Amino acid sequence: MDPISLQLGTKNQWGWLVSLLSSDPEWLSAKVKFFLPNIDLGSRDEDPDPRQRVLLQLRELHTHGLATWQAFIHCVCMELEVPLELEVQLLSTWGHGDEFPGPSETGAESQPEPPLYLGLKRPRQSCGSSPRRKQFRRQQPELAKRYLQQLRTSAQQRYGGELPGPGQPLAFHQTYVPPILQWSRATAPFSTQEGAVPGSPRAEDADLSLQDLFGPRADKGPRVMVLLGKAGMGKTTLTRWLCQKWADGQLDRFQALFLFEFRQLNLLAEAPTLPQLLFDLYLRPEEGPDAVLQYLERNAKGVLLIFDGLEEVLHPHPSGEAAGPEAPGPALALFSGLCRGTLLPGCRVMATSRPGKLPDCLPTEAATIHLWGFDGPRVEEYAGRFFSNQPAREAALAELRANRHLRGMCAVPALCRIACLCLRHLLPDLPLGQSAALLPTVTQNYVQMVLALSPRGHRTDEALRGLGEVALRGLETGKVIFSAGDIPPAMMAFGAALGLLTSFCVCTGPRQQEPGYAFTHLSLQEFLAALHLMASPEVDRDALARHVTLNSRWLLRTKARLGLWDHLPIFLAGLASSACSPFLRRLAERGEAWVGAKQAAVIQALKKLATRKLTGPKVVELCRCVDETQEPELAGLMARSLPDQLPFHNFPLTYADLAALTSVLGHREVPIHLDFEGCPLEPRCPEALAGCGRVESLSFKSRKCGDAFAEALSRSLPTMGSLKKLGLAGSKITARGIYHLVQALPLCPHLEEVSFQDNQLKNQELLSLVKVLPCLPTLRKLDLSHNHVSMATLLGLTEAAVTCPTIRMLQVREADLIILLSPPTETAAELPGSPAQRGNAGQKEARSRSLALRLQKCCLTVRDVEMLIAQLREGPLLEEVDLSGNQLEDEGCRLVAEAAPQLHIAGKLDLSDNGLSVAGLPWVLRAVSMCQNLADLHISLMHKTVVLTFAPEPEEQEGTQERAAFLDSLTLQMSSELPPSSLRIRLTHCGLQAEHLQQLCKALEGSCRLGHLDLSSNALGDEGAAQLARWLPALGPLQSLNLSENRLSLDTVFSLAQCFSAVPWVLQLDISFESQHVVLRGGRRARHLSARRPPPESPAQAQSLGSGQRCVPRSFCLRECRLEGLSLTHLCEALEKCPGPLEVRLSCVVLSDQSLDTLLGHLPRLPQLSLLQLSQTPLSPRSPFLLAHRLGLCPRAEKVDLRSLHDATLHFRSSEEQKGGRCGRFTDCGLSQMHVEPLCELLRKCEDLSQLDLSANQLGDGGLRCLLMSLPRLPISGSLDLSGNSISQEGALCLVETLPSCPRIREAAVNLGAEQSFRIHFSRQEEAGKTLRLRECSFRPEHVPRLAAGLSQAWHLTELTLSRCCLDLQPLTLLLRLLRRPEGLLRLRVEEPWMGRAGVLTLLHVCAQASGNVTEISISESQQQLCLQLKFPRQENPEAVARRLARCNLETHHSLLDGKLMEMCTWLRQLSLSQVTLCHASCQLLQSSLLPLSELKTFRLASSCVSSGGLAPLASGLSRCRHLEELDLSNNQLGEEASTVLAGALKGRSWLRRLDLSHFPLDDSTLAVLAQGLSHMTRLQSLCLSGDDIGDVGCSCLAKALEAATSLEELGLSHNQIGDAGAQHLAAVLPGLPELRRVDLSANGICPAGGVRLVESLALCKHLEELMLGCNALGDPTALELARALPPHLRVLHLRSSRLGPEGALSLGRALDGCPHLEEISLAENTLAGQVPHFHTSTPSRSFPSLVSCEIDDQAAKLLAASFMLCPALEEILLSWNLLGDEAAAELAQVLPRMQRLKSVDLEKNRITADGAWLLAAGLARGSGVQVIRLWNNHVPPDAAQRLQSQEPRLDFSFFPNERQAPRGT
Repeated sequence: MDPISLQLGTKNQWGWLVSLLSSDPEWLSAKVKFFLPNIDLGSRDEDPDPRQRVLLQLRELHTHGLATWQAFIHCVCMELEVPLELEVQLLSTWGHGDEFPGPSETGAESQPEPPLYLGLKRPRQSCGSSPRRKQFRRQQPELAKRYLQQLRTSAQQRYGGELPGPGQPLAFHQTYVPPILQWSRATAPFSTQEGAVPGSPRAEDADLSLQDLFGPRADKGPRVMVLLGKAGMGKTTLTRWLCQKWADGQLDRFQALFLFEFRQLNLLAEAPTLPQLLFDLYLRPEEGPDAVLQYLERNAKGVLLIFDGLEEVLHPHPSGEAAGPEAPGPALALFSGLCRGTLLPGCRVMATSRPGKLPDCLPTEAATIHLWGFDGPRVEEYAGRFFSNQPAREAALAELRANRHLRGMCAVPALCRIACLCLRHLLPDLPLGQSAALLPTVTQNYVQMVLALSPRGHRTDEALRGLGEVALRGLETGKVIFSAGDIPPAMMAFGAALGLLTSFCVCTGPRQQEPGYAFTHLSLQEFLAALHLMASPEVDRDALARHVTLNSRWLLRTKARLGLWDHLPIFLAGLASSACSPFLRRLAERGEAWVGAKQAAVIQALKKLATRKLTGPKVVELCRCVDETQEPELAGLMARSLPDQLPFHNFPLTYADLAALTSVLGHREVPIHLDFEGCPLEPRCPEALAGCGRVESLSFKSRKCGDAFAEALSRSLPTMGSLKKLGLAGSKITARGIYHLVQALPLCPHLEEVSFQDNQLKNQELLSLVKVLPCLPTLRKLDLSHNHVSMATLLGLTEAAVTCPTIRMLQVREADLIILLSPPTETAAELPGSPAQRGNAGQKEARSRSLALRLQKCCLTVRDVEMLIAQLREGPLLEEVDLSGNQLEDEGCRLVAEAAPQLHIAGKLDLSDNGLSVAGLPWVLRAVSMCQNLADLHISLMHKTVVLTFAPEPEEQEGTQERAAFLDSLTLQMSSELPPSSLRIRLTHCGLQAEHLQQLCKALEGSCRLGHLDLSSNALGDEGAAQLARWLPALGPLQSLNLSENRLSLDTVFSLAQCFSAVPWVLQLDISFESQHVVLRGGRRARHLSARRPPPESPAQAQSLGSGQRCVPRSFCLRECRLEGLSLTHLCEALEKCPGPLEVRLSCVVLSDQSLDTLLGHLPRLPQLSLLQLSQTPLSPRSPFLLAHRLGLCPRAEKVDLRSLHDATLHFRSSEEQKGGRCGRFTDCGLSQMHVEPLCELLRKCEDLSQLDLSANQLGDGGLRCLLMSLPRLPISGSLDLSGNSISQEGALCLVETLPSCPRIREAAVNLGAEQSFRIHFSRQEEAGKTLRLRECSFRPEHVPRLAAGLSQAWHLTELTLSRCCLDLQPLTLLLRLLRRPEGLLRLRVEEPWMGRAGVLTLLHVCAQASGNVTEISISESQQQLCLQLKFPRQENPEAVARRLARCNLETHHSLLDGKLMEMCTWLRQLSLSQVTLCHASCQLLQSSLLPLSELKTFRLASSCVSSGGLAPLASGLSRCRHLEELDLSNNQLGEEASTVLAGALKGRSWLRRLDLSHFPLDDSTLAVLAQGLSHMTRLQSLCLSGDDIGDVGCSCLAKALEAATSLEELGLSHNQIGDAGAQHLAAVLPGLPELRRVDLSANGICPAGGVRLVESLALCKHLEELMLGCNALGDPTALELARALPPHLRVLHLRSSRLGPEGALSLGRALDGCPHLEEISLAENTLAGQVPHFHTSTPSRSFPSLVSCEIDDQAAKLLAASFMLCPALEEILLSWNLLGDEAAAELAQVLPRMQRLKSVDLEKNRITADGAWLLAAGLARGSGVQVIRLWNNHVPPDAAQRLQSQEPRLDFSFFPNERQAPRGT
């Protein structure tokens, strides 16, 4: 009997236990190995008696401790079939006991614990060669050999043959399937050699991948490698499999292999040394550790050290590394020393880690390998090995093939194992294809795993919750390894039984070992923690929500903490799914509401995260969470919150990540752009994007993408229906990957842009991509840059570009290769008709396509360009050919230039940087000079530039053949009107000298199109310029010749000046010496005109050419030169033979008085001179007098302009021109008082002097006085400008005093402010009325009497304006009192700031002080202005005198003022108060004095505010105005008492003629008062009630009142609310108003019913001239009725926005045709649909009907043009915002020359193209007087618009109209 059973008194139980376990020894051995991982039973397991082995193992478990024994008993009861009575006894005796006897109590023999690894201390070694040392050397190989064998044996015991997993018993043999490994540059399978089939019997034994990692070729690579893989990818399993392979002898190149786990190294209490790391913590040698260590150091290349879990390092790297093997240091320091070679130099180091920031101790040259899990074949291989029997295997494989989502989750090896476990549990009862419902998410796979592993008949909820609590506590404290005390025995047994826990030996230091426990995988620990959070009542919803966070994938490994929360939010989200609710309710033992609240808390936290702006890693993390919830609403919310551009940069992505992203994007409604840059991607990653229909742009840029990636991508692309842009750059795809992509691209119907940059593609791959282009109809761009392109490939690409109908540009520049495409047009094969027609159509289609070819820096030679030319000859229209930067040299450039006419080039041919020399220039010029469509040739040898620009061929017009024929005929008709295109040749910086000119000129001699020749920046010199001047006649008429920067002197100037007479086309010669600018120019149409007739030789011959044609003026400009007397003489002699008119512009460095006199003396010998200008030429102070003298002597001198003694201009008129006034301007010439008299003496000789400008001089008040005294003797008939002459108030007063002595002064204006101005205008004869304006003169009080005296003497002065002259209240009162005149009227306007705040009463009192009778008063407070009209002499009114005498007894100041006001009011005829505020006192004054006494006829109170207390006095005063004829109360704020004021104003006003109550508050009562007043106004002529909110009822009342207004001429009722009923009321009374001339009913609610009735009555108004009915819904019925009975005298008709249609407009047009009085018509904003009104008879109207925004198209073009011709007085055409195209432009272009009075044409916002604009320019060139044609927002490209506007400035394409003056002579 066992002593323990005897001691405990448990004989029966012990015996039963031994008997039970003897039947299953393997199970017992596994449990002993689990609970006692640090004890090696060794030979004791080999005991022949099985019962003794069981007793020995039970004794070891029993002596290890209470917790271990209790956990073991729980395992027995849970896993084995124990009878119920024995289970009760075992659990009652040992499962829950509080006491547990120790070994001493049992009486058993105490056996010492087997020795563990002893600590190793390296002994001190002595020097010398002692016998012991020699013996040590002899023993070292043997000791090392034994230790290496010991290592292999240990590895076989640890890792040999069995790799357990959750729920799998150890007896279950599991074959390892290695995952996909991918180097940083390529993808290579790890387990199969080339040609092997995955799943074959020897697949698991293949060692090719081991050779890839550790073979001989690997010795040349990095010594350190890092395996990167996410959690669950099998990193730890791989390391253990490597140990197994090494133990089996497959890694024979390594003598020793050590495997360390950082999670265990983190538990070390002390820092170890390298020997302690190898021997104490891994495996201690049996003897001679020093010898073994030395052997390892000498043979380090054969040592492999593997470190698992590099991301789990807790201890940061110290500042200094370990100095040697004996120096202790943290584990990371030892790892760093091994990596850097300071420890065990030459050894191989391998580490595993999750992706993220790795420690800095890793060398930069370390190799990086990505571990990607399983692909499809590996999943099936793993499942096939997982299931042992054939039926289960076939069922599992069928289920995986049917469930794509489950197969995708199995890409993670850990999940694959769990999924297989679940399938093994579910398959017997599961129909095929139903796993998608039971295993849809990762979380539900874990749930099914727990359910599958739980033993039946046992309640596991409590144990599962307990394990979850342990797991969460570990996550919170950063613990992944637990001791036996951390886990209760029952939970330990539960975890061991289900395979959820693993055990191992943990070394915490030398001689310190203990068993450790961990969850089989970290994700399992996170899953159990999530279960605890969801099921524990101690965790509330807020605490739960705090755990729903997103972790970035950019992990920073700088803090001493583990990233243990990666999957916890995902599991929480998965448990929040409704499918997990039953499991959670059973686990938590709670109701549905409690579980639902917890799930809702998680969902709400995810919703908050979904609306935030997240980085790429967090977006992926959130997608995983959202996908786990299976909530469509949440997925839709996140999909909508994602930005349109979603970037993912520099973090690894797996298939599961993209699958989750695809699932979320399936709920998105708008397209999205995905950009993956620098992200390590799983090779099968793109398969997850299959069916993602919302991705519009997809871009990958990573060196880790290879052929497998491309193949997976090709399978997904055809399923992405919205994909428009695809990018795959920087990858390593080869021909195999390209083959798959080429097959997939034609299946993408919407693809527009594809990029395969930087993929190292070779010739065949590139050509295969180009060949598929015709199958991609929507593709716009293909980018193949940074690939391998040979010359043969390049020529193949050019041939493809020529033949492919969709390619429009091929650009190759060094490493860049870009192809741009356009949609194909209809081919000839698809066209109907005969074969000949189809052939012509095919040629037409080929020519309609344009191709741009850019082959820059491609090393093209002469041979290559010959082949290229042969390809391009049969090609399409070439928009551009760029061959710059190649190696063509002279011969190649010549070949291309000669072939250019045959290549159909419509744009640019660039041959720059091709080695062209001076010797090759003539060949190139000779080749291109005869090219008909060459527009520009630019060659600069210094800058290596050779560019030929060709004029585009006429483009085919879109539309019908009739339209094309029409435009072609019109183009031919007008082509003769515009100058033909000319050739421009620029040969700059070519080093040309005089000896080169002969060959160049001979090459150019035969050209008939040469227009511009630029030879600037060469070395021609004077000799070359003279030689070129002799060649000019042979070169034909040029438009310009540029000889700048050719080292020319003044002699060249004289020789070139003679070209004016020798070369007819030279019209301008522009020379600047300092900048060496020398240009000869001709007219724009010089060649065209010379082709028609020879130029005139003299002015007389020019006049005989015909009427309307004038000689083109010639211009000579010489700047920055030194001209003395002799050189001026030579110059004038050279210019004497020049035909006129001639303009000479000189700019001299210095010009003396003698030289100026010489120049002026030659003027009589230059009769053709029209302009002489001296700009930027310093002149002496005598020059004003010399020029004034010449103005008096020369009868042809028209204008002299001298400014600042630096710029002088003399204008001359020809003898045939009529004599007019002369102008003299001497501004800023330093003239002072002493110069006035001499200058006036010279100017008296100019009898017809019109203008004299002496501004900006130094005359001062004295000079002004002298000049004013000389005015009567100066023959000035226009104006005199003395601005800017330092004139003060004294000068202004002097001007006032001079007015009586100068009767010809018509107007004078003086402003002494900041911008001082002083201008006097004269008339040729004495006029009665004079105007004086004085502004900012700052008069002081002492100036007022003098000012009044001067004004009193100026009897002819009729208008005086004093603006801001500092006339305050007192000075103004004094001025009015002193101003007296014998007779006449004077209108005085005063503007002062104080008038805006003085008040009406004060200003009226000021007016009362006037010495004359006040007849008109106008006050505006906002304008700070007082205007009054005075009548002289003053007359007394007897009635006013009587009233004044009656008040004399008061003798107060107020009574005196009132008396003066009463006296003033007797003559007042008009009182205007605008924008004023009337107080109570002001209204009382109006009531008592002004209104009753005066003869007031006009009273205006507009836009003002009257106080409530002043309304009654105002009304009373108005009622007493007996003579009032005009009343204006518009825009006032009178409040509720408006009717009172109106009643008073209208009381007894039968003689009122004009009444304006616009925007007056007309309520019902006020309208009744108005109607009552109107009924008595028989003389009323004008009534304006606009904006008064009058409706139908009010209009009815108003219409009855108007019956008495038989004299009414104007009726304004616009912007009211009059409808059809109101219009009918008006229509009933309008015929009774015989004098009606103007009716405005715009912007009312009148519809056709009221409109028809209204126009019927208006037809009876025989004097009606203006009718405004716009902005009403009148419609065609009203227009038809109006056309039937049009008023005979109608001048103005406004029907804007009246809903007229084509029928109404046409009828109006017929009615208005030939209307004699018509002046203005507006039909804008009506829908005419192309049917425009047109005329057949001539009309005097100056404006055609406004047709803005009427939807007029080209169909109405001919009718419009014909109508325009019938309006000879037409000045403006308004056709903007319509649908007019080129046909309308062509019709307008034909009629423009015939409309001489037309000034403006508005064609904005139409559909005119560049062709139509060109036709309009042609029409203007034929002599039209139009000032501007506005073409903003038409279909004209910006470059074409700029080119057209430069040729014809009157075409305006801008948004804001440009102000232009009429051209001279129009």
